Parts: sequence; structure tokens; C-alpha cells
Amino acid sequence: MTPKRLERINTMLDKRQPDLTVCMEGIHKSHNLAAVVRTCDAIGVSDVHAVWKSEETEVRGGSAAGSQNWIDVHNYHKTADAIAAMKAQGMQILVTNLSDTAIDFREIDYTKPTAIILGQEKFGASDIALALADQDIVVPMVGMVQSLNVSVACSVVLYEAQRQRQLAGMYDKPMLSHERRQRTLFEGGHPIFAEACQRKGLPYPVIDEEGQIIANDIWWQKIQMDKKAWLHIDD
Repeated sequence: MTPKRLERINTMLDKRQPDLTVCMEGIHKSHNLAAVVRTCDAIGVSDVHAVWKSEETEVRGGSAAGSQNWIDVHNYHKTADAIAAMKAQGMQILVTNLSDTAIDFREIDYTKPTAIILGQEKFGASDIALALADQDIVVPMVGMVQSLNVSVACSVVLYEAQRQRQLAGMYDKPMLSHERRQRTLFEGGHPIFAEACQRKGLPYPVIDEEGQIIANDIWWQKIQMDKKAWLHIDD
């Protein structure tokens, strides 16, 4: 990993906001999720939750253009499971929804741990999402249309969250755990070795302050060998 790439990755990691997330419901087209992931990466969101309509469980291409490599996408087939995971992290659950109880999205305190649920573009948020959310939010509209494209609505809300968090100094202090930083540094800085570790079931090594791999001789031997040959190596 070059010093320039190391600096860029570390700068990105220093701004990550692990207690701010987005959940998309009813996804059936991966490019819609990819567009949201791209915005999340720009804002500093580190995790996205995706509730799929079908058995498809991956971001494939689309407008994310590599953003998914820097964000963990957690896949579900039930909204309730996604919300339970986010509530377990102590997050307030917001859902975009045009209703009598919805408040202007700018009235929310986004410096709190926050999850934003985006309903399906055609049908809106599900009944279970509305029942389990802490608050409905709405982007005010004064034209003839009643809603924005889901990825645009996501951008509008997230940039308000970014504005509040920047004013509160939340982008000035790194928030990611050491373990998460190490994993991202290895996967982003040494992708070939990361793929090999995943394929062979090897643990990730330590990445030092210069972005270099710190590992013992046995790890280096295994990373270069076929797994069948490991029996001849004494751990």
C-alpha cells in the first residue's frame, strides 16, 4: 500500500459515523441500493441495511462505482429483523412517510445514534416499519409531486444529519473501532491478500502505521500455498 493510498483511507476512516445508518426496504433492483450506498459513503456512513424482496443479496454494479467496497451492507428479508439489529445498537428509528404524525426531517436531532428507514419507492414504508419506528419524517414539498426519488430523499436527509454532526464536532474525532479500522485498512489496502484470506479461511494480519502487513512466517507460507499443503506446516 502506497503512503498516498494509506493517507486517503485513514482520512476516510477518521470521518466515519458508525452510529448513523440507512435501511432500504423492499429492494428488487440493486442499482437503487447502489445509489444510496454511494451517498452514504460520501456522508461518512459506514453501514447500510438492505431488506430485499427476493433472494438477491448483493450490490451488483450500479452507480455506487466501488463505494460498496468501503461500506458494510447488511442484508435481510424481513424489516423487523433489520430494525431489531439497529435498535440493539441504541439507535432512534426514523421512517420517511407522508402522514399526519410526520415532522419536518430538519426537526430531528441527528447527533443521536440514528437509523433512517427508506420505504419502497412505489409503495412507501411498510406497515411493520411504521409500527416499529420512533418517528415519521417528511421532506416538505410545495409542488405537484408528493415525494422525491428514494435516493434523492436519502441524500437530502443525510446531508442534514452531516450538517448537524459537523457543527457538533462529531467528524473531528475518529469513531470507528480499532478492529473495524484494521479490517478496512487490510481489505482496502491489500485487496489481493484479503481475497486470499477469505478464500482460504486465514485470519487477517495486523496492519502497521505505515500500512504494511505484520504477520509471522507461517501466515506468509499459508497465503502463498494451496490449503491442502497446510498439513505440513507446524503452527
